[in-house]
Amino acid sequence: MAFVITSPCKEEKAGECVEVCPVDCIEEGKDMFYIDPDICIDCGACEAVCPVEAIYMEDEVPDNENEYISLNRKFFEEK
Repeated sequence: MAFVITSPCKEEKAGECVEVCPVDCIEEGKDMFYIDPDICIDCGACEAVCPVEAIYMEDEVPDNENEYISLNRKFFEEK
């Protein structure tokens, strides 16, 4: 299980999450950041610093944000 970045990040892209990630698993996309689920170590550092509260553990993503779980995985599959 990994952390997932959801819709509040769109167009915001504050970037604090990238700065604190100890394994560099967060990458910038066109509209938002994404967390590589294969590299994420579930430390929670990114979640704690997100100013727009866009980051959740995968199993805690709100129902109305579930599409971001697959969008996150798809971002890294297409690389």
